[in-house]
This record gives sequence, C-alpha cells and structure tokens, in this order.
Amino acid sequence: MSGPQESGTFAGLRGQLQDAAATFAGGPDALEGILLGMVDDVDRAVREPLEIFPVCHHSPASATAMARRLREKQPKVVYLELCEDMAPLLTELRNCRLPVAVQAFAGDVDGFPRDWAPLSVVAPITEASAEYQAIAYALDTPGVELVLVDRSADHVFQWDTGGEQAREAAAEDTDPPAEAALHGEAVGVELGDLRPRFAELEEHLLRHGRVRHWSEWWHQYVEVPLGDSAADHDTYRQVMLLVGSLFRRLAPGDGARVRVDEDRERYMWTRMREHLAATGTDPADCLYVCGAFHAVSRVEEFGVHGSTDTFTISPRTATTWQYGLIPSSHAAIEAQFGLAAGSVSIASTEWAKSLKRTRVQPYRLAGQAGTKKSPAKKDLAKKTSAAKAGGSQATAPAPESAAADRLSGFLRRPPVLDGLDEAELLGWSVDIVRAARRNGYLASTADAIAVFETSVLLAGMRDRAKPTPYDFQDAAVTCIEKDTVPGRRDVRRLVEIMMGGDRIGQVGYEALPPLARDVHDRLAPLGPKLQQRGVQRALLDMASRPELQACSDVLWMLRRLMPHGAARPIMGERRLGERSIQESWDLALGTHQRALIELGYEGVSIEQVLEQRLRRDAYGPQATTATVLAAVEDATLYLRSRRLADELGTHALKVLATERSVDGAPEVLRRVRGLLAYYRTSEPVLPQWIESFVKTGYAHYCTLLPVAFRDEEATVGQVAAMLGFLFSMENLALSLGCDRAQLELAVAQSHPEDPSKTALLWAAQVQLGTLSRAELRGRCDALLDNPLVVPAYPRYLSGFVHALEPVPGLADVVVEAVSNAFARLPDAVLLPWLPLLITTLRSGAAELAPLLIREAGRIFPGRLAALDAWIPPWRTPPVPPATRRTRSGGHDRQGAALLPAHPATCDAVADLLGCTQGWTPADVPPPSGIGLLTAHPATCDAVADLLGCDGTWAAPGSAPSGAALTSRHPATAKALESLLTST
Repeated sequence: MSGPQESGTFAGLRGQLQDAAATFAGGPDALEGILLGMVDDVDRAVREPLEIFPVCHHSPASATAMARRLREKQPKVVYLELCEDMAPLLTELRNCRLPVAVQAFAGDVDGFPRDWAPLSVVAPITEASAEYQAIAYALDTPGVELVLVDRSADHVFQWDTGGEQAREAAAEDTDPPAEAALHGEAVGVELGDLRPRFAELEEHLLRHGRVRHWSEWWHQYVEVPLGDSAADHDTYRQVMLLVGSLFRRLAPGDGARVRVDEDRERYMWTRMREHLAATGTDPADCLYVCGAFHAVSRVEEFGVHGSTDTFTISPRTATTWQYGLIPSSHAAIEAQFGLAAGSVSIASTEWAKSLKRTRVQPYRLAGQAGTKKSPAKKDLAKKTSAAKAGGSQATAPAPESAAADRLSGFLRRPPVLDGLDEAELLGWSVDIVRAARRNGYLASTADAIAVFETSVLLAGMRDRAKPTPYDFQDAAVTCIEKDTVPGRRDVRRLVEIMMGGDRIGQVGYEALPPLARDVHDRLAPLGPKLQQRGVQRALLDMASRPELQACSDVLWMLRRLMPHGAARPIMGERRLGERSIQESWDLALGTHQRALIELGYEGVSIEQVLEQRLRRDAYGPQATTATVLAAVEDATLYLRSRRLADELGTHALKVLATERSVDGAPEVLRRVRGLLAYYRTSEPVLPQWIESFVKTGYAHYCTLLPVAFRDEEATVGQVAAMLGFLFSMENLALSLGCDRAQLELAVAQSHPEDPSKTALLWAAQVQLGTLSRAELRGRCDALLDNPLVVPAYPRYLSGFVHALEPVPGLADVVVEAVSNAFARLPDAVLLPWLPLLITTLRSGAAELAPLLIREAGRIFPGRLAALDAWIPPWRTPPVPPATRRTRSGGHDRQGAALLPAHPATCDAVADLLGCTQGWTPADVPPPSGIGLLTAHPATCDAVADLLGCDGTWAAPGSAPSGAALTSRHPATAKALESLLTST
C-alpha cells in the first residue's frame, strides 16, 4: 500500500507531530511512527470514495452526528456493520419497544462441538445509537437500500471460540441480576466497540483524566466535545478516526483477536464490492457505517479499489440457525459489553438533551412502540413524491471534495467550558433526596444542599466547569449513604434510576414467533395482559368454566419448559390420575419474554417443543432409566400421549438392560410405582412395555443385588430401593413368569461388610422367611451386648430404617431396636452416640422417618402419666393359649353361646337371609346333623347331585353308620375326600 503524500490534507499536522516527537523523544523513534501512522490512517479513510462513517456503540454523539449526516447526504445505499443474516429481522423493530436485541439462535449444532450448544448471537439496539438511526432512515425512506455486510452468525463461531467465551463469562458471574441476564449466555456482536485494548493505556487515561472507569472518560473527553452543536460532520469524523487509529496501533499483539478483526474487515469490504458490482451503484451515493476501530483498517482489501483475490469467504456449516428479536435492557448491554453500571442510562438521558440542544431531528421507524411520532413527516412525504416522480430530487449531492484538516484546530482548541446549569443540578439534588427518603434513608434538605455543593467541588477538583452525572453520583453517595443501606437499593442505584433507569425493551405481538403468539392466544381467556412485565395472578375455575381446562394444560407445559417464575402454581397440582378443578397461578411471561421467544426457535407449538425435549432427554447419550421413565411420566401427564409414552417406555427397557450400576434405583422405584398405580386405575389392562419392564427389572436387579451389597460406592438407600423393587413388584413379576428362587439365591449370595447393609440384608431374610423375627431380635440384642459394636450401632439402625422401604412390616422391630438402645446403654455411651444417630437418620432416611414415628406413636402410650406403668410389648411375657371349653359330648359351645347373647345380630342376619322360623325354645335340644338333613332335604339333594349320588332316602330309623356308608358308597367317599383335599 502506498501511503499519502506529504502535500496532502494533513501535511501541517504531520509536521507538528514530527516536531513534537523530536522534542519529547529526542529524535525519530517508535513514537514518531505511531503519531504519523495515526494521521496516515485518518487521511486514508477520509480519501476513500465510499464514505466511511465511524461510530461508537450506544454513543449519543455518534447518533446525533449520524442523524445530521443522513439528512445532509441522503445516501441511496447504507452499508451497516451487522451480521448479514440478521437483515430480515430489522423490519420487525417497528413492532417493538426499544431496547431490543436481534438474535441468531441454534439449538442443534452441526459442525461445532456439541458442548457449545445452544449457540446464540445477539446485537442489542437502542434508540440512542447511530445504528438505529441508519436502520430507521433506510427502512422508512423509499429508494434506499440497507445492506448488512458483517460476518454471519455462523462465522462468529467459526472464527471465535464463542462457546468457550460465553461459558467463561457465565462462570465469572454466576448470579447476575435479572435485568442483566436478559441476553442469557449469548455472544455479543461488538458493533461499534471502541475501547483501548492496551491495559496500561486505559489505566493512563483514567488516572490523568481523574475518572473512575472508561465510560466516564469517554463521556467527559469524547461525548461532550463531539456532542457540541459546533462540532460539524468533518470534525466528528476525523476525531473518531483518530481515536480508532490510536486504540488500534496501541493494541497488544493478541494474534487470534487481531486475525478475527482483520478477517471481519476483509469480509465487509468484500461484501460491499460485490454489491457495488452487482447493482452498479456509485460509491459516492453510499454510506458505510462501522466502528471507528474498523474504519481505519490497514488490510489489503480496504477500500473500493482494494485487493479482490486475496480473501475467500469460507462456507457456512450445516447448523440450522433461527432468528428473532428478544427484549434487552440497559443493564444487559452494560453487562455484556463491560460498561459501567448506569452508563447506558446516562447515555440515553444525554441523547434526549442533545436533541433539544442541537435541534437535530432523529429518525424513528414509523409505528415504533414507545416513541413519539416522527416530526419529519413532511420530509418523508417530499421524498416519497420525489421517488415516484422520477428520482432526480432524491439523488445524492455531487461528490464532495476532500475535507479540510479539522484535527489540527480541534486538538489545539481549549476544552469547552459549559456554564454551570444551577437549575438542573438543583433539580437533581432535590430528586435524589426525595428518592432516598422513599427508600428508607434519613435524608433532609441539608443533604440536598450538601449534594449540590459537593458536586460542584468534585467537578472543580477534576478540572470540570460543569458537574457531570458521574460527579453528581459520587457526591450523592458521599453525602447520603453514610454507613448502611436501609433498603434494597443503594444511593448509586437510585442515581441510575433517576437518570433514566434501566429501561427494558419489549418485543411486540406481531414480531413474536408463531409459538409465542399461539401461547398468548390460547391464554387470552384468562384476562391478564401477558405482555406486561411483572407478576400477574390468574384464577382458573374449571368447574364453572370448562373451557379454562385448555389454559391449564398450556400453563403446566409452560411450567415444564420455561424458567422458574415464568408460570408458578399457587393452588392446584397435576399428578398422574389427578386433575384440579380450581387453580391459581402467578404469571410473569412478560418478564421472561426471551425464554418464550427462544421456545419459538424449537417448534411452532409448545406440544411439539415438549415432545422434542422429551425425546432428546430419553435418547441422549447420558440418559438413564430414571430419565426415560421421567419422560414417560411427563408424556402422560402433560401431553396425554399414549403413543409417545409406549415408545419411550419401550426404550426404557433397552436402557435398563445396559445399566451396570444401581445409582438410579430409588428414582426408578418411585416412578415405576407411580406409573403402575396410574395404569391399574385408568387402563383396563397394563401396557405391554410396563409388564416387560417389571419382568426385566426383576431379573436385572436380582443379578446386581450381590454386587451392590459388596460395592462400597453403592449406598444403602440404593440397595434398599433395589429390594423395594423386587419385593413390591414380586407378585406381578411371578405372574409374568419370573422365578422366586432367583431372588432367594441372590440374597443368599450377598455378604455385605457395611453395618447398614448388613441390617438391610437381615430385613430381606425376614421378608423371605429364612430368618425369624425372634432371631432378628436376638441379633440386635447381641449387638448391644458387644461393647466393640456399640459405636457402630447407629449405622445398623440406619440400615433398619432403610429396610422400611422394602419391608414396611418391620417398623415395630425398628422401634424396638431404637428403644432398647436408649434403655440399655449408659449415659456415657449414649450421649456421644446421639449426634451420630441423629445425623445418620436425617441424612440417610429422612423420607422414611414418618413411618417410624407413626409406629412409635402406635406402640407408646399417648399420655405422660401412663408412661411409668407402661410395659413395652416386647417385654410382655407370652400368654399361653387358652384351653378350649367344651360341653359334655365334645361339641364346641362357644359359637352357640354367642347367638343368644347377641340376638339382635342374629335376627338381622336371619332377616337378610329370609329365615322366618324364629328362635328354637330353650328346652328343645339343637338338632343333630342327621336331623338337619331330614329337616332340609333340598340342600341334601343338591349336595348329592354335586357328588353324583343317585340313591334315594333311607327309611326312618334305618340310617347306616359312617363306616357302613363308606363301604357301601365308595364313589361318594372318594368325591368328598378329593373335595376336602382341594379346599
């Protein structure tokens, strides 16, 4: 590249800088090269045929200069430094309330590491930014074309390690404020970024500028001088180019970042030359809006006449990108781009003041929400009519000659000293005291005076004639905050709110994706305005308004898909087999609008998104059996889809067969029990997959049981869950063809060493019948008798408590074991032992403690007075079985004695059976068995027919004996014998 000649526009400035370098450095050296190189960069950019407009992101001075230049030049084409694939979204800005962010989102990646997903790129836009002025001008001016020329979102991650950067930033700030987290973990497009990359340079500027952070330095030394109405376009342009060249030449040698910057510049100039060649547009009719850092690029492709064959744009990956608008905020922009808190709010206030001072008419999109109507309707009508008439009036003015040197005069000009605006400063002081009182501070009129005077004092100490908002903020903190903050907001935050606050944008209904609009339409019967921020209460009475059941379904799915707090149930629940008839919800969909919009990137309805996520969870590489069963439960609970539930349940069988650990056993047990209970009550037959799951799980856990008892990493709760599955599903598993001997062998092969697992094994043996309760009590007594085992007794108790999961019938034995420990151990052993017992039970068996407490409440007396005389059931001597009292003749009279003792019960049963004979007199003996046969012949005939007897009744008085009957009727005897044996 050939540099500019000495006789150029800035020849005088070069001479002055050479003299200064010789004076300060003692001769030509690197300083002279840097200073002259900066002038060369400015000269080169100014001489470019395609006008370059350097900007700083969210700078009121840049926005004011942009609005002024657009009205003067009226370019036909505006090239903007913004991701080229975001162009279709810009027309939707008119349906939003700024600030918002243009977002590119990719949930599934193809060509990038999978741990980067999801990928997200955002470009925030505020009204006080030069980019918005250019967008509004191009979209609302007929005949003007807006062309985005920066790299695509796909190239952002191709060229940068964006996924790693986003995660590192998230790790550094794990709990950001809600307003600052509106962009999530998205990578921000550094559009118009202008900040020193040399840490020592920034520190030097802050120290000598007597400011605290970069935002304050920029406001004091760039915004204020360039925002003055006297600063014309050429002055603004050359100063911004000079600042960009300074930061570029003093940047550290970060090879990766420099390479990305230069590739972006090559990319943009390549796209601009392609557009110029395709459309034949005159470069003089175009305007290139980019950051001041990129405006002074030194790559070979720079300019309309730059190299055309030295850079090739790489193709995009196969990743599918989704695009949309998400709400943004001043705090989110500050957090993402490293700006000082409150700086964007102050910039917004300065933008409004600058418009009043300079009387520049800004551009606003027609119908823009949250803004006033544009005051330039007449100009727009004139341009529209001119474009229709032929376009001669709308053409750009003739190419201007090279601009004169404005840098020399600007650099020699003393600082502009604005006079003190006492009315403005006094208003600030009164307002901050009023806000402090509302937030609990003991502020008074004296504090307002102190803030006023301190602001003036601080400005004087920092060589400023007029206090800036930052000076006022420091003065307010010094005079009001004192020692403590009584409320949730400190004085610094109150000043930020007073200066404009954290304005939060909103995406309009028309700009929402189809899923978000569908959600708003389906929730319309509820009544609350879901677009508004904040929490709103929604009441659903499905009993009186059945149509609200559809709204309830949507809310439960939103609760499953969106962050906590977006849809929170206050009353009502949804579980398998249960539906609430009344519900109450706290809704904050307006606050979580970004999350709702990002759902729209995954599908066109929430049912589709939920099904996709359930499949992703179930078929993911890290999916476990418990995860798949949770997906089955959610498919049944929210989607009511038997098809999807059967598919995922079948997949759960495959996952269970491949698992070799018992980590998820408790969750598997809980979910299988719930699904079984649901299907048994709501389906005529069990689904095929759950029968197969029980059968496979029975054999699977029997195989893993001996290993789990010996495995040190397997907890006692996990082993107890395995036993719970085997014992609770045993009946169903045996009916499906499983063999109980497999479980008995697994328990017999288990030899744990851990005390808690040993107690669990004993409980399993009791359940199987290989160990009696008396033997179990004896083992517990032996543990207490052994002083070497007593310190480990709490762990045995922990195992017994966990055993209540598979063997709940042992609750009385566990209560007995705990009671014996308290009764038999001396205080010297018991008191140090109690903390271990409590922590063991709380950490390992907290969910089983209620069962133990209920059993203890059943066994122990309910009153304290009865406790002294109470004898535990396990210490009560066994009562011998009572001798049976029989009457003479050997007949049992106990049953017969009950009948006359309770005649009312007998009469009720007789009436129920239709017996009307009445009571037999007391002096009449009860009939014998043979007498009953003759008294009720129909019954005897029915029994005879059942037994196949074809004989007739014998004559009275000739009844044979029992032995004779057996020998005479062998068939009847065999039939009776087989009948009695079978029953």
